[in-house]
Amino acid sequence: MHLSVQNLGCIRGGRPVIENISFELQGGKALVVTGPNGIGKSSLLRTLAGLVKAHAGSMMLEGGEDDLTVGQQAHYFGHTDAIKPAMTCREILKFWQVYYGHPARSPFQAMIEVGIEDLIDLPAAYLSAGQRRRLSLARLLVSTRPLWLLDEPTSALDKTSEHQLEVLMAEHLSEGGLIIAATHAPLGLVDPLRLHLDRNHTAAPEPEDAPDDETGH
Repeated sequence: MHLSVQNLGCIRGGRPVIENISFELQGGKALVVTGPNGIGKSSLLRTLAGLVKAHAGSMMLEGGEDDLTVGQQAHYFGHTDAIKPAMTCREILKFWQVYYGHPARSPFQAMIEVGIEDLIDLPAAYLSAGQRRRLSLARLLVSTRPLWLLDEPTSALDKTSEHQLEVLMAEHLSEGGLIIAATHAPLGLVDPLRLHLDRNHTAAPEPEDAPDDETGH
């Protein structure tokens, strides 16, 4: 598995948000994207996910399914939780499993792994912010997709849930998956590549022997 991104750019609101973004990512590796608020971290992930149209550059996932785009082979874990309040947790996860295809864990097993299995038949409207976030994490587990795109994944998670996320990410990478995470906080990833976005909207991955602090400071 190998992700190649070359000279990627996107326009939002009539202005360039990211330009000339290039990197290579091998299976089993993670890329941590950093930079100040508003610099384009979320736009980069949304472009990779196919939610924002790229106006320049290319992206290719080698070793994946040739007839699918990069976004169609990615799980996108964004700021919003993609949850319908009237549906139960089980119904929500089953919906996403059918929608994504490539079933992996059952909804119940996925909820065990994020620590909220007791809530499986509860309507999502009754979940706390942290529980909703963990339900969204469970969505990554019910279907197999090689690329995880994570936007501030620790938001609203407590320390226990952050540890569970670390375990899930490590497992995904150990199976040859790829992770791209935009974050201000350390994620417990081992030797990730780093991509720092600056005001010129250009960036390049830092070497793997960069400091261990994933925030890049």
